[in-house]
Amino acid sequence: MTDEIRRILRENARLSTDVDALSNDADLYQAGMTSHASVNVMLALEDAFDVEFPDSMLKRSVFESIAAIEAAVSELQGSVAA
Repeated sequence: MTDEIRRILRENARLSTDVDALSNDADLYQAGMTSHASVNVMLALEDAFDVEFPDSMLKRSVFESIAAIEAAVSELQGSVAA
């Protein structure tokens, strides 16, 4: 999952830093992602993982790091499977 998230970030986040150079806990907003780019990332994540982010998850903290994104997608996939 992490590789797919990194691919999505590479294509959509418009980071000023190389995604592969970032740790999973690195702040993506400090790395150059704007709130507009985070919307593109969210849409790409929804397509790639066949999930939908509810309004309650549409906040900066959910998209601020690769680890946070992975946790959110895992949670969404778990709720779909349940």
